[in-house]
Amino acid sequence: MTVLIPYASLAPAPWKNGGGSTIEIAVVPPGAAFDEFDWRISLATIAQDGPFSKFRGIDRSLALVDGPGVSLEIDGDSRFVLSEEAPIVEFPGEADVTASMLGAPTTDFNVMTRRSRCHHRLGRRSLEGISEFAPRGDVTILFLAEGESLSVSSDTERIGMVRFDAVVFDTDTVWKLETGEATVLVVDIFLDGA
Repeated sequence: MTVLIPYASLAPAPWKNGGGSTIEIAVVPPGAAFDEFDWRISLATIAQDGPFSKFRGIDRSLALVDGPGVSLEIDGDSRFVLSEEAPIVEFPGEADVTASMLGAPTTDFNVMTRRSRCHHRLGRRSLEGISEFAPRGDVTILFLAEGESLSVSSDTERIGMVRFDAVVFDTDTVWKLETGEATVLVVDIFLDGA
């Protein structure tokens, strides 16, 4: 079943360390706490420099959606600048990650999957006009990262999206995407053993 998750229906919650806030878009099982979820998708606003929380057994991907970006030091020996030029980064949840702002707060799309149960791929796609979209995962989520609106339709459904809305797809259908111009993030989640 295809589900629209309107951004307007979501509410932010502050991080434990006070360095930013998070807006949960979707979590499975529904309502699962941080030590119980199979997968979780959220928006995170980084408002000050500081360490990321650790999530043992979790694989993470971040994608820049707003702001100048952020510099990430990962396990003390590698640095990655999440920016327009390099908009996606992947790292294990148990890594030591410290964020340094690049002059202003940044908003990032965050995907987390529990390694023992599932894994994911996060991709970024620019759209213009009409295109086809075939979900590839056991669960596929499309997030409108940039652009005012996007129409998603099949033979039986039509869904209108605005910026920061997400759709969880029925993966047996090929969809038509229609927009003036937009950038979407696509999350394919594969359930291990499914």
